Amino acid sequence: MRKTIIAGNWKMNKTFLEADIFLFELSENLEKIELGTVEVVICPPSLYLELASDIATDSKFHIGAQNVNDNADGAFTGEISAAMLHSMDLKYCIIGHSERRKYYSESDEMINAKLKKLHENEIIPILCIGETLEQREQGITKDIILAQLDGGLNGVEIEDNVVIAYEPIWAIGTGKTATPQQAQEIHSLIRNWLEENYSKDISEETSILYGGSMKPENVKELLSQSDIDGGLIGGASLDVSKFSKMIETAVEL
Repeated sequence: MRKTIIAGNWKMNKTFLEADIFLFELSENLEKIELGTVEVVICPPSLYLELASDIATDSKFHIGAQNVNDNADGAFTGEISAAMLHSMDLKYCIIGHSERRKYYSESDEMINAKLKKLHENEIIPILCIGETLEQREQGITKDIILAQLDGGLNGVEIEDNVVIAYEPIWAIGTGKTATPQQAQEIHSLIRNWLEENYSKDISEETSILYGGSMKPENVKELLSQSDIDGGLIGGASLDVSKFSKMIETAVEL
C-alpha cells in the first residue's frame, strides 16, 4: 500500500528561532492526530537540520534535506554529502527541484548522480520533475516528463526507496495550480512509466506527490485523485496552522 506523504519544503526561509517555534508547534499538533498511513516530512534549510532532527526524534514527523552534492566528499566548499546526511539519520532528501534546475543549471545527469549517492547512503530521494509554462504551451509536457524520468532514474533500481514529485513549474510560487485533472493526467503518466520500466508492483508502491502550490483550499480535491499520493508543499508549509490543516485533511481521506 502506498504511503500518503505530506512534505514541507521550507526553501530559504525562517530564522533559527522561527524554525524552533514552528517545529515544536507542529510536534504538539501532531500529537492530537492519528496519522495512520500518512507520513509527515519537513525539509528545512541545511543550517537547521540538527535542530529539526533533535525535535523529530520524539515527534511524529521525519526530516529531509533540500539538496545534496553529487560527489562523495572532497573540496566542495559549502556543499553537503549524502554521507553527512546519513550520519544525521535523515530519511529523505529533495533532488532535482525546479529551482535547482533553473538557478544552478542542474542536469538530469547530475540529478541521477545525486540520487545514486543517496541510495548508497540509505536515504530516500524525493525526485522532482516538471515542465515550464513554455513547454506546456508547446504541447511537449509529456515528452519533458518522460525525459526527466529516463535521465533521473537511469541505471537506478527501485524498491521502496524513491519518491517522485511532479511539480508543474508554472504553478510554483505563482498562485496558479494545475487542475486536479491536469495533475492526475501527469501522475498517471508517471505511474504507467514506472510499470513499463520496472514492474506493476513498483508502480503501485511508489508514492507520487504533487508539488505545485498545494494549499488548504485545494488539498482535498488534489489528494482525491487516484494517483496523487501527497504533496511537496512550499509556501503553505511555512505556516504551521495551514500545514497542520493539510495533514488533517490527508488523514481524513
